[in-house]
Amino acid sequence: MALPAFMLVGTLAILGIHSAMPILGDAMRQAAMVSAVMSMPDISVEVFEHYLEVQVYGGVLRGIDHDSIPFEPAAPALTVPAAPPVDVPPQNLPAAPEPESAAPLPPTTPPRDAPRRIPVIPPQYAAPIIAENFAGREGRGLLQHGAGFIRNETRFSYAYIREILEEPFALEFYADFRPQVLIMHTHTTEAFERFDADYFDIRNTWRSTDNNINMAAVGAVMADVLESYGIGVIHDTTQHDFPMYAGSYGRAAETIRGYLEEYPSIQIVLDLHRDAMPRGNAMIKPVAMINGNKTAQIMIIAGSDNGNMNMPYWRENLRFAAAFQDYMEAQGEDLTRPVYLTHRRYNMDLSTGSLLLEIGSNANTLEEAFYAAELAGHALAALILNNLTEEFVA
Repeated sequence: MALPAFMLVGTLAILGIHSAMPILGDAMRQAAMVSAVMSMPDISVEVFEHYLEVQVYGGVLRGIDHDSIPFEPAAPALTVPAAPPVDVPPQNLPAAPEPESAAPLPPTTPPRDAPRRIPVIPPQYAAPIIAENFAGREGRGLLQHGAGFIRNETRFSYAYIREILEEPFALEFYADFRPQVLIMHTHTTEAFERFDADYFDIRNTWRSTDNNINMAAVGAVMADVLESYGIGVIHDTTQHDFPMYAGSYGRAAETIRGYLEEYPSIQIVLDLHRDAMPRGNAMIKPVAMINGNKTAQIMIIAGSDNGNMNMPYWRENLRFAAAFQDYMEAQGEDLTRPVYLTHRRYNMDLSTGSLLLEIGSNANTLEEAFYAAELAGHALAALILNNLTEEFVA
């Protein structure tokens, strides 16, 4: 089975770029190995996951001692403006109830105005970052639907996909404070570039157990936006990929099942990740300009059943993915990359409204990921409020 480029990209990200030159130099060897493993039974994939665990956690979280690297003069802090208000009908929602305990919580994200300095990377460890716009365009073998596009990597024809999308999604949303959205992270320790520069340090690992700078911080931004609209949201920050990478999806599945059992009102489950996109010795970051500012682009991954994967909800999830992409594009043109429709589970067999979101890549900055999550939060709020099953009655 030929290895899709997405799988190779994800695998190279897992392997880490802390030894980038040797690993990237052996890209074909890695691709052949991964391609063989992906065609094996699930138990072989578990064995391969163990191999990746050794590669990733054999030192990947050690990171770089940035204090030992000389710095250039301080660069001005990046300021990300608030997203424009979403045009949705007034819902007359009541104020959110005060929590029983008013104990202060630690901040989930670092201050955006914190001064940072771009390090001077020794030439032997420096490689380029290339910023590109990966928004869908006509004539690129994609299915256009509404304001977005779908990349079909399944055995289904585009005609069949169009037939599925002719029906609207059937999720039910309520104008109250019951939890309706679960945000979680299978690979919580995935992190981003620390500096907005044209080069990166190949010794970087782009992983961190600090929930202030990894995917948990990005999820917190989206959760805060949803809560500002009065939408009930749960944000789980469990690090399912630490201290072991192998079995991350299994552990994440247990977390999801627990919340679905405790809160049957949950309609949407979003697993937030970040991508990784190597090209030769360079790293690619998907980026767009919205409201005059850089934002990481978002790719929705929608799993589908190849006939023996027991995924009863995949068609409904695809409809939701297409609608969500439309609302994100309304926040800003080119915010999204094409929806990636693939024969993979990613725990999307557990519920309707279940999607995986790749927010930028490891070459994007945390601020760019924050802005993307903020825009996506506004988009999801608009989708929910425009599709309420019942109106709130005061």
